[in-house]
Amino acid sequence: MQVRLCFPEVDAVLEPFATALQNDFLGYRNHIHRVLNHCLALAGEGAELPRAVLLAAPFHDLGIWTAKTFDYLEPSVALAMAHLQRLGLEHEGPQVRAVITQHHKLRPYRGPFANTVELYRRADWVDVSLGVLRFGLPREHLRAVRAAFPDAGFHWCLATLTARQFLRTPLNPLPMLRW
Repeated sequence: MQVRLCFPEVDAVLEPFATALQNDFLGYRNHIHRVLNHCLALAGEGAELPRAVLLAAPFHDLGIWTAKTFDYLEPSVALAMAHLQRLGLEHEGPQVRAVITQHHKLRPYRGPFANTVELYRRADWVDVSLGVLRFGLPREHLRAVRAAFPDAGFHWCLATLTARQFLRTPLNPLPMLRW
């Protein structure tokens, strides 16, 4: 499994949000690139990434920074839908929405667009769990992806945001999780 070093279509979409992301820009960008590399590895040799994955990836957690909330799925969806409208790709909306709203699902997703959502859900969990959850990916793949796209403070940022959310709403510390 080879690491893909460039997703220019994702970087182009993410760049206008650099101001909102501030010091977290590189960490979030690298998270996206790690997740996309995990998607490719999970999809198998020679597989292409589904278009909805590439369209959803830059936005999947972006509401954390743009809406300044840890209940960020709907703000992230709104950003993605506006982007799709600008591109005339509204027909991709239902699948992109499913990828974003279900990527933190704790159990396998079995609804519409299940193959695409599950691919992204698993890849994101691999990265967020720091490889504790691997869904069959070899450790050498995880090491190679992390070497190409360092953490750059992303997981520390998530830990800090989780702690703040817990202090604010101890009964709902992770509002983005889905059963």
